Amino acid sequence: MIALLADVTTPDPDSVTPGVIGFIATFFVAVATLLLILDMVRRVRRVNLRAQVRAELAEEVAAKEAAGQGQDAEAGTSTGAASDSGERPASPRD
Repeated sequence: MIALLADVTTPDPDSVTPGVIGFIATFFVAVATLLLILDMVRRVRRVNLRAQVRAELAEEVAAKEAAGQGQDAEAGTSTGAASDSGERPASPRD
């Protein structure tokens, strides 16, 4: 038994390499990682742009609603309550 262990030779660490297959596998993993990162960056930019556009549209809608309510309030004070009921406002001569 001891004779079998003594016959085992250890390879030279300087001459042992993963070889061409190891290089190709590492290269493909690096390329796949790069492509995934590029795709992720593209998707994140798209999501951020869509969120920015939605926020701008919401601001525009809120501004239009505020302007519309402001005009309704101004119109309500100038015509009075009589115009809502269909009656003519009383004139000072009546």
